[in-house]
Amino acid sequence: MAVKMLNELKPGDEGKILSYGNKGNAELKRHLLGMGFVKGSTVKVDEVAPLGDPVKYLIKGYSICLRKEEAKNIEVDC
Repeated sequence: MAVKMLNELKPGDEGKILSYGNKGNAELKRHLLGMGFVKGSTVKVDEVAPLGDPVKYLIKGYSICLRKEEAKNIEVDC
Protein backbone atom coordinates (compact mmCIF):
# COMPACT_ATOMS: atom_id res chain seq x y z
CA MET A 1 0.00 0.00 0.00
CA ALA A 2 1.46 3.29 -1.13
CA VAL A 3 -0.35 6.58 -0.69
CA LYS A 4 0.29 9.08 -3.47
CA MET A 5 -1.37 12.12 -4.92
CA LEU A 6 -3.31 11.46 -8.13
CA ASN A 7 -1.02 13.72 -10.19
CA GLU A 8 1.97 11.46 -9.31
CA LEU A 9 0.57 8.40 -11.12
CA LYS A 10 1.85 7.42 -14.56
CA PRO A 11 -0.21 6.18 -17.54
CA GLY A 12 -1.58 2.71 -16.79
CA ASP A 13 -1.36 3.16 -13.00
CA GLU A 14 -4.50 2.97 -10.94
CA GLY A 15 -5.46 3.65 -7.37
CA LYS A 16 -8.34 3.88 -4.96
CA ILE A 17 -9.40 7.35 -3.86
CA LEU A 18 -8.71 7.88 -0.15
CA SER A 19 -9.34 11.57 0.48
CA TYR A 20 -8.99 15.12 -0.72
CA GLY A 21 -5.99 17.10 0.40
CA ASN A 22 -6.40 20.12 2.64
CA LYS A 23 -5.12 22.37 -0.14
CA GLY A 24 -8.29 21.96 -2.22
CA ASN A 25 -11.17 24.36 -1.96
CA ALA A 26 -14.80 23.37 -1.30
CA GLU A 27 -15.96 24.31 -4.81
CA LEU A 28 -13.34 22.06 -6.44
CA LYS A 29 -14.21 19.20 -4.08
CA ARG A 30 -17.90 19.53 -4.95
CA HIS A 31 -17.04 19.59 -8.66
CA LEU A 32 -14.90 16.43 -8.37
CA LEU A 33 -17.57 14.61 -6.36
CA GLY A 34 -20.11 15.44 -9.05
CA MET A 35 -17.85 13.85 -11.67
CA GLY A 36 -17.55 10.59 -9.69
CA PHE A 37 -14.32 11.18 -7.77
CA VAL A 38 -15.73 9.78 -4.51
CA LYS A 39 -13.84 7.98 -1.74
CA GLY A 40 -13.37 4.31 -2.49
CA SER A 41 -13.66 4.68 -6.29
CA THR A 42 -10.92 3.24 -8.48
CA VAL A 43 -9.31 5.68 -10.87
CA LYS A 44 -6.89 4.79 -13.67
CA VAL A 45 -4.54 7.08 -15.59
CA ASP A 46 -5.39 6.63 -19.27
CA GLU A 47 -3.46 9.25 -21.25
CA VAL A 48 -1.36 12.36 -20.75
CA ALA A 49 -1.55 15.30 -23.14
CA PRO A 50 1.60 15.93 -25.23
CA LEU A 51 2.67 18.84 -23.02
CA GLY A 52 1.84 16.93 -19.83
CA ASP A 53 -1.40 18.70 -18.90
CA PRO A 54 -4.31 17.80 -18.75
CA VAL A 55 -4.43 14.09 -17.93
CA LYS A 56 -7.25 11.73 -18.93
CA TYR A 57 -8.52 9.42 -16.17
CA LEU A 58 -10.93 6.49 -16.29
CA ILE A 59 -13.38 6.35 -13.39
CA LYS A 60 -16.70 4.54 -13.11
CA GLY A 61 -16.73 3.80 -16.85
CA TYR A 62 -16.14 7.43 -17.85
CA SER A 63 -13.16 9.29 -19.27
CA ILE A 64 -12.50 12.54 -17.45
CA CYS A 65 -9.70 15.04 -17.99
CA LEU A 66 -8.23 16.91 -15.04
CA ARG A 67 -5.47 19.44 -14.78
CA LYS A 68 -2.51 18.42 -12.65
CA GLU A 69 -3.38 21.33 -10.36
CA GLU A 70 -6.73 19.67 -9.61
CA ALA A 71 -5.32 16.13 -9.40
CA LYS A 72 -2.71 17.08 -6.80
CA ASN A 73 -5.51 17.45 -4.24
CA ILE A 74 -6.64 13.80 -4.43
CA GLU A 75 -4.91 11.10 -2.34
CA VAL A 76 -4.96 7.58 -3.78
CA ASP A 77 -3.86 4.18 -2.53
CA CYS A 78 -1.83 2.39 -5.21
